[in-house]
Amino acid sequence: MAMKFLSRRRRFRSRKRTRRISKGVIHVQAGFRNTIVTVTDVRGRVVSSSSAGTCGFRSARKGTPFAAQTTAEDAIDPVQGLKRAEVLIKGAGLGRDAALRAIRKSGIRVTIVRDVTPLPHNGCRPPKKRRV
Repeated sequence: MAMKFLSRRRRFRSRKRTRRISKGVIHVQAGFRNTIVTVTDVRGRVVSSSSAGTCGFRSARKGTPFAAQTTAEDAIDPVQGLKRAEVLIKGAGLGRDAALRAIRKSGIRVTIVRDVTPLPHNGCRPPKKRRV
C-alpha cells in the first residue's frame, strides 16, 4: 500500500502556457456577479481565459469594476504577440467598461468593439394571472 502513495505524481508545470498569435478575439462576459474574459484566435480556439473567481475575488467583490480590470489583465498576460483584437462584450454588469479600459491600456489595438448581449424579441410567455 505504501508504494501506491509513492507512485502518484503531481503536475508542477504552469497551467497558463504562453501562445503566440497576432490577431485574436477577446470575449468579455460581464454579469452582475462575475466577469469572465476569454481570448481566442480568429478561428475561435481558446488561447487563454480568466474569471474574477480565479483571480482571487470572492462573493460580492467578483462583480466590481476592479475585479473585471484584474481579470482582463490576467487573461491577456499569457498571450504573446497579440497586436490586433476584436472585443465582443456580453452582459450588463459593472465590469464592461473596466475590462475594455484594461484591454486598451495593455497596448492591444482594438479594431471592433461589439455588444453581443442577447435581447429577447418578445421572450417567454408570462405566467397566468394570479386569482385570489
